[in-house]
Amino acid sequence: MLLNTYFKHTANAELIQKKHRSCYPVFFGPKWPPGRGGAGRTTRRRSVKLSRMFLESLEVENFRNLHGNVRCGHDLNILVGINGQGKTNWLEAIDILATTRSFKTTRLQETVLFGEEMAVIRGRVGRAEDIHRDLQAVIQGNTKSFYVHGKREPVQRYLTQLHAVVFNSDELEVVRGTPEHRRRFLDRAITSIHPPYVQTLADYNRVIKQKNVLLQSVQDEKIILEKATELLGPWNEQLSAHATRIHRSRVRYVQRLNETLEKRLFGTEEVTMRYASSLEGKGDLSDYENFIAERLTLRVQAEAAAGYSLVGPHRDDLEILLDGHDLRKYGSAGQQRSVLLLLQLANISVYHAQQQEYPLFLLDDIDAELDYQRIGQLLEFLQGKTQTFVTTSKESFVENFAAKADVFDVASGHANRR
Repeated sequence: MLLNTYFKHTANAELIQKKHRSCYPVFFGPKWPPGRGGAGRTTRRRSVKLSRMFLESLEVENFRNLHGNVRCGHDLNILVGINGQGKTNWLEAIDILATTRSFKTTRLQETVLFGEEMAVIRGRVGRAEDIHRDLQAVIQGNTKSFYVHGKREPVQRYLTQLHAVVFNSDELEVVRGTPEHRRRFLDRAITSIHPPYVQTLADYNRVIKQKNVLLQSVQDEKIILEKATELLGPWNEQLSAHATRIHRSRVRYVQRLNETLEKRLFGTEEVTMRYASSLEGKGDLSDYENFIAERLTLRVQAEAAAGYSLVGPHRDDLEILLDGHDLRKYGSAGQQRSVLLLLQLANISVYHAQQQEYPLFLLDDIDAELDYQRIGQLLEFLQGKTQTFVTTSKESFVENFAAKADVFDVASGHANRR
């Protein structure tokens, strides 16, 4: 029932796309000039009409325990092997190449093989008929750099090249964890369809960090309120502008998710979702920029006493309810897994409506989170839409789903096609 009912909404993708095309600009990869690294070249292959992106091949050097390369299938790719051999590491490499982030760690230097100075991930991506791009991620120390056809690109531009959506046990924190995980869920999704948003987040976090340093000084030096207000004024002015962009983007994205989301997932139980601003009930959120500016001025004394910022979207949450009850507190483990899957599928649909292509879908240890019936429904729907990568340690999974898949045996970091 989960997928049979949910995906009737995909028929409305064109309607959603037309309705919201103005919300976020569509970003297409630039035309690279000829130069070093093969820039501007395209590779001819058999004609395939693409409405999704394809990772055609993946190669790694000094990345965790991985070795060699993988020639990926266009639909379902199953990575099978006993635990500890590197199945999840292959998905992590794809995630970094696609999103510039890892779903396993925030410290990318941890991915570099012990004793080596840097790790490299390379991938060839098909983005449209007969157009292929070579991507590369380099991790060295605390720095990471990204390349298209050998030309280094800023993250904001690089993010237009490839995208992936992840479903794994850690992502369950979106539905059962702290508000930070749900804010990050929204921010990643927004960045995928509007890459400049990553700069908005960076600017906001920079201002918050600097403001907190100032607030700590105000507290330590016991600066009087009038002087503190004067010192905080320029930071609060910047904060208001960045916070307004973040608030509006998140509210707009949740609206789009709700339009795609199948709300009645569990029979009579209804799933609902709402962006919950920390400023709710304190004023007019429709005039957010002026409202937050007023709140920042009003809360100077409280922030000075606390020594850190108390006002802004870094304190907001995404409210997910099941029949009016907080899913995080009252939902069963099975309901939480199903709702997370529902959210990620809605993410994929919104991305497709905006970009007119499907992202990659990465499902780690899938049979530990979903039963075979639901997995079968899921994979049946995804076939011909997303390029999907799943990991499993069970041969029974391969027996059930290998007929329409490319299967890779993973052992000691090598992924060998069967």
